[in-house]
Amino acid sequence: MGSENTQPPLVGVPDTSQNKFSTTVTDTTLSEALIVLRKRRWVLIIAVLVGLAYGIFKAESQPRLYDSYGRIQVRSGSSNEYRVSAVGDYGGDAGSKLLTEIEIIKSDSLMLRVCREMDLSNNADFLEVKGPVPHSSLDDGETRQDTVHRLQSNLRVTLVPKTDIIRISYSSLSPKMSADIVNQVISDYIQRSYQTRFESSRRVSDFLSTTLEGLKQEVETSQEQMMDLQKRLGILGFDPNRNQINNSLDDLSRAVGTAKLARIIAEARYRVVSGMDPDTIEGTIELTPGTAPGVLNQLRGQLAGVRANYAQLESSLGPNHPQAKALKAQIDELVKERDAEQNRLLIQAKQNYVVARANEDQTTAALEAQKADAYKLRDQLVEYSLRQREFEANRNLYDSLQQRLRTASVQSGLESLEIDVVDKALPPANPVLRPQSTMIMTALAFSLLTGIVIAFLMESLDTGLRSIAEIESITELPSLAIIPRARRSSADQAGTLTTAQRNIGILTQPKSQFAEAFRSLRTSLLLSTAGHPPKFIVLTSATPSEGKTTAASNLAAILAQRDTRVLLIDGDLRRPNIHHRFGLNGKIGLTTVLTGATKLEETVQGVPEIPNLDILPSGPVPPFPTEMLSSGAMDAILRRCGELYDYVVIDSPPILSVTDGVILARQADAVVLVVRHGKSSKHVVRRARDILLRSGAGITGIVLNAVDLNSPEYYGYYGYSGYSYSSVDSESWESQKPSRNDARESGESER
Repeated sequence: MGSENTQPPLVGVPDTSQNKFSTTVTDTTLSEALIVLRKRRWVLIIAVLVGLAYGIFKAESQPRLYDSYGRIQVRSGSSNEYRVSAVGDYGGDAGSKLLTEIEIIKSDSLMLRVCREMDLSNNADFLEVKGPVPHSSLDDGETRQDTVHRLQSNLRVTLVPKTDIIRISYSSLSPKMSADIVNQVISDYIQRSYQTRFESSRRVSDFLSTTLEGLKQEVETSQEQMMDLQKRLGILGFDPNRNQINNSLDDLSRAVGTAKLARIIAEARYRVVSGMDPDTIEGTIELTPGTAPGVLNQLRGQLAGVRANYAQLESSLGPNHPQAKALKAQIDELVKERDAEQNRLLIQAKQNYVVARANEDQTTAALEAQKADAYKLRDQLVEYSLRQREFEANRNLYDSLQQRLRTASVQSGLESLEIDVVDKALPPANPVLRPQSTMIMTALAFSLLTGIVIAFLMESLDTGLRSIAEIESITELPSLAIIPRARRSSADQAGTLTTAQRNIGILTQPKSQFAEAFRSLRTSLLLSTAGHPPKFIVLTSATPSEGKTTAASNLAAILAQRDTRVLLIDGDLRRPNIHHRFGLNGKIGLTTVLTGATKLEETVQGVPEIPNLDILPSGPVPPFPTEMLSSGAMDAILRRCGELYDYVVIDSPPILSVTDGVILARQADAVVLVVRHGKSSKHVVRRARDILLRSGAGITGIVLNAVDLNSPEYYGYYGYSGYSYSSVDSESWESQKPSRNDARESGESER
């Protein structure tokens, strides 16, 4: 029983004591992608067939379109050096200019102009309809939008590489209409280009004309103000340095210097004369500039002569002699005259000094007054310079704008020469048809790509578990076996088989892949525990209808073929099914044994086709199945079964439906979780695994049931290239009787 099972945990089985699981991420390889495509091959086949049909239909029904084209050359033009507006100024990259022109050609305004001039909204060939067309106007928003969109969708404007040539083409059902539309587009584009540039130049010219009128008035006003300042300042011509104030200032500066020099000389004479000995005046300084001191010198000479005579007479005649007295009187007179002359010279020197100083003072005062006038003139000259600068700026701007205005008329005429028509559009002789093979191959390629996308999308949205690698990644449990889908034998179709043979596939097909799968499951279980094989084996599932009853029945039959006693217990007390599979009586069974109504040895039923297999049906459905399975009587029955049989296989209810399966799993040595191929979802299986692990049940592994071995992911899984048993009866190996201690070796020989 499970309480006595002390085997170590299996390698690859998660540690249930810690309840920690890590998600294993499988790398998507090319082989896995090919498996997905093979599994979803019908999606690819349908997609390819639909694409082939669509390609053939499009190739056969493609319209006979006539493609007409024209070419134009867009040049920079000879008016660039005279250009006054920014419109059409392509001084930068020539490629951007041509791309701009292409967008202008495809613009809604130009397309609408073509539609109006050709009345395309009422043209049956353009609208691709037969019969008369009801009249419609482009003033209606919906009609205008549809017509312009149709014209733009069929019009192609491309740039010829490494040239300035633009190619314009149009495709329609009418060759004449295709050529007419291309020529009309070229004509309207040229006209629009000319009008746009002409109107731009005219707008600039009008603006310049208006600006020049005001600027002219400003120039005249500035000139008048400058002339007034010239008159007020006394400036001759336009030279501000040549004026009366400056000339007077120069003269006064020189006069002040001269007066100062004269005053210094006069002051020096006066001071020298006033401080000298009168007798030495005539010998030291020139009293009168330009003249010699003659009078004073004569008086001094006469005085010296008279004194000499007087001294001589006085010595000879005496002082009282009349001649001596006369000479004495003459000496006194000469002294008076000399003193008077000396005083006159001193006064004259003083007067010269006073005059020189007065002259200096007046000249200096006049210079200061002139300087004040000069400072005032300087301030006025600043104003004059500003006026002159303003006048020059206004005049230069006026002259420049006037020159640009003159070139505007020349530019407006030169702009129209930038676009030349290289080739006019002509009606094509033959329609343009795409190769049918190309259309079919394109449709096939797109359909195949779409089918691949849909296949992988369906695979990503499919939550069903279909591969062993996927199940092991989700559950983190080892896979014990892959059970293929059972097939009915010819004897079963003839109706000659018993109930057990019809329901137990290994009885009628012992050499089939189905039987071989259960042998593999038996081997995996016998080797799942170390030391001894498990005695109590519980098979359960997450949800109903996953094949756990079929798996339990066939597993019990396979175990019984080894000359060992096997008991199959129907532990599903709510929806029992084991007795129906073997054609047994279901009125007595596990419930009657639990209630004490019958004994175990009396209740088990044998299977004639499998002598070593006994069946313990469920019996009548009880009102409280969970309480009966968790009772002490159930533990006693299992202990008794372990004493009587070598292996006890228990079919339990689904884990997520009721808790009965969890109770039975806790009492088992090996628990097998059955997963139906393509039915069970990832979340359901993961939830069932978590419930079993949290309950303390040791999950031995999983079994993938009802697998289509012809599917891509299982192709050749049991094929072995036609490998089968030899002529020796397959049951001869089963007839051997290995001992219980040799169970591990026998399992290895079966693998």
